[in-house]
Amino acid sequence: MAAALPTGTVTLLFTDIEGSTRLVHALGEEDWEPVLEQHRRIVRSALADAGGTEIDCRGDELFAVFPDADAALAAAEAAQRGLAACTWPPDCTLRVRMGIHTGRPALARHGYVGLDVHRAARICSAAHGGQVLLSTATRDALTVPREIRELGSHALRGLPHPEPLCQLVLPGVPADFPPPNAEPTPSGPRTRVVLADDSVLLREGIGRLLEDAGFEVAAQSGTADDLLRDVALHSPDVAIVDVRMPPTHTDEGLRAAKEIRRRHPGVGVLVLSQYVEPAYARELLDGSPEGVGYLLKDRVADVAEFAAAVRSVAAGGFALDPELPFLGD
Repeated sequence: MAAALPTGTVTLLFTDIEGSTRLVHALGEEDWEPVLEQHRRIVRSALADAGGTEIDCRGDELFAVFPDADAALAAAEAAQRGLAACTWPPDCTLRVRMGIHTGRPALARHGYVGLDVHRAARICSAAHGGQVLLSTATRDALTVPREIRELGSHALRGLPHPEPLCQLVLPGVPADFPPPNAEPTPSGPRTRVVLADDSVLLREGIGRLLEDAGFEVAAQSGTADDLLRDVALHSPDVAIVDVRMPPTHTDEGLRAAKEIRRRHPGVGVLVLSQYVEPAYARELLDGSPEGVGYLLKDRVADVAEFAAAVRSVAAGGFALDPELPFLGD
């Protein structure tokens, strides 16, 4: 993100390969890597040609911003056509879902934050492979004529109200899809979570997993300072924190977690780390292990295990990664 990012009203685009886990198993990791890279080249070329800026890329997901809605739709169309025209390995049907939303997200030091970012990510999650969904805000911001299909309102997880969704119809490209992947938010009290990580894609991915498991994600934070404000504002049951946060990416998340324990003793804290760091875990557990957890980020992939750890920490218990060595004296 070397270039200055656009401010004010912008259009956000999220992309995600449908069924990527299945494809990895079908192809094997060695053959999956060139497929993933080719997909990225096609999407990135389309973004660059349309004047977009890549914000984040993790695994098979990508997040970009455009100064206007027309450019975002042009990029989405070029990417979908490029992906459809590409020759993929036998038994590899690669389809990419895309979601577009126009709004005024806040521009923080490390990228965009706010409800408009979440809305764009949730719209992408609602799409099927090969489909481009957009918000009515994006539809209304278009100046170039496009064929747009109205799909009605749908409840998207994590958003307070049903969202009217539209589909970009591309000539010569399949346009008939099942209803959007959207479900009503479960009723009844749920464990409230504040989530902090400087990667938008990782935050959104963990947020989707938590919401699908029945949690309420009250806020997402990109910095330690934002995390502390969000915890004070939303009074969650548990804060999930990346140990390494901006600006130095050393121990800002750990220090924020300790500060949450000091200021808000009723809030559980679950720290996620890329690597086993016993000293950090020992520092976090100093005093009392109640309402504290320390897990490797790899554990998030096991949704049942991860959800159980979050619930345990929120209830005043503790959760320690099995890879950690004995932490006693």
